Amino acid sequence: METGEIRDGTIGKATDAPRRGTPAPAPRPPPLPGGCSLSNSNAPHATLPVRPTDRAVRAGCQALAGLWWLLGLRRAAAVLRHYLSGTGDPYVLDVTTLAALPPVRAAVNARLMAAETGAWSGTDDWRGIEIAASTSLDWWLAVRGIQYRVVRPNPRYYRVEFRKTWNFDRGECGFGIPFTPFARLHETGLAREFTATGRTGYLPR
Repeated sequence: METGEIRDGTIGKATDAPRRGTPAPAPRPPPLPGGCSLSNSNAPHATLPVRPTDRAVRAGCQALAGLWWLLGLRRAAAVLRHYLSGTGDPYVLDVTTLAALPPVRAAVNARLMAAETGAWSGTDDWRGIEIAASTSLDWWLAVRGIQYRVVRPNPRYYRVEFRKTWNFDRGECGFGIPFTPFARLHETGLAREFTATGRTGYLPR
């Protein structure tokens, strides 16, 4: 049986299979392990006064994005710079490399196999998947985790859709680093949260 596996780091060419509407909004991914509780108490965008420490944090983030770029962590640098740009515009993910990551590929194949047993049909539910630093440091820094779903209009074709709300939450932390100072950049208007999305073309099964 074909597995729909993505080989050689590519996702192949899109086909002319019919499309099924636009993706529905996805729930925000659950917090990843890190030892902190999530309070979900962020203030709305640009509602808090800017403090000198906020400007220092923003400058540090700009320097960090530049360092990541020089180190070849281009996706991580790009999404951090997009956050700091303050536009809040949607960000288009590089789905070619994202879909080719082993944990993503394995999760998609598992959902396709479930569809073939009749567990679901048409459009799957949104599901979360973590991306470990050992899998791809670049993608781990860029998204840490992603929501995905598989769309299967018929047994011959499928596509994968991705979505992530890119933000920092008060009370959350990673590896002992609190995210509240980075969340304040959104709250003070020095940065802005955004939604990152992407989808493959229809792929042969």
